[in-house]
Amino acid sequence: MTAATLEGAALSATAFRRTRAPRRVRTMEGVDDAELMRRYAAGDLHAFQHLYSRHRSALYNYLARHARDRDVAHDLFQEVWARVIASRARYEPRAKFRTFLFHIAHNCFIDHCRRGAARPERVADSEQNESALVMAPGPSAERPDARAEQAETLARYRAALDALPAEQRDAFLLYEESGLSLAEIASISGVGVETAKSRVRYALAKLRRALASTADVPVPFAGTPEESSL
Repeated sequence: MTAATLEGAALSATAFRRTRAPRRVRTMEGVDDAELMRRYAAGDLHAFQHLYSRHRSALYNYLARHARDRDVAHDLFQEVWARVIASRARYEPRAKFRTFLFHIAHNCFIDHCRRGAARPERVADSEQNESALVMAPGPSAERPDARAEQAETLARYRAALDALPAEQRDAFLLYEESGLSLAEIASISGVGVETAKSRVRYALAKLRRALASTADVPVPFAGTPEESSL
């Protein structure tokens, strides 16, 4: 078989080969939450997965600090997402999705309390539970005395948080975990902005007083840019 024959065979073999369009890589990093919910309502499961990944940590932390029990927090977490799924067809982006999500979480926890579930004394230890309380890394943090100081500070924080009135604790946890504005927190709580601001301010003051005697140990929560206005 000559070179010309080989070339002709190769051309005839490729003449009917289907041309494939370059594969598109779907990215949703720049898509806002409202659009993701719209896509999910239209049947795009990837949109829901992205929403879930974007908000799951903050939502779980909020519920875990309220419930102080891993199993209760897990159940509430699942309940919140179940309600999101159930409402996908009628969701309207009148507010940010995160406000919508935490409003559901707030109501789920209130319903849980109304069902008479007792708050256990034991606090579940999990990496997600304490993700917002992790101190800045560094060589000194590995020393036994530094770890003991951190554990003491964390215990003080837990006790002080648990001692807060329910309304102040809820406002503070929304403020600390959700990243929402005071106006959005007020809307979720069903109170005025000044009331929400007062609740957060009193909660912060009480928590800091409880931790004030622990010298040179960073406060295990960080205020948002709005804190200066509290």
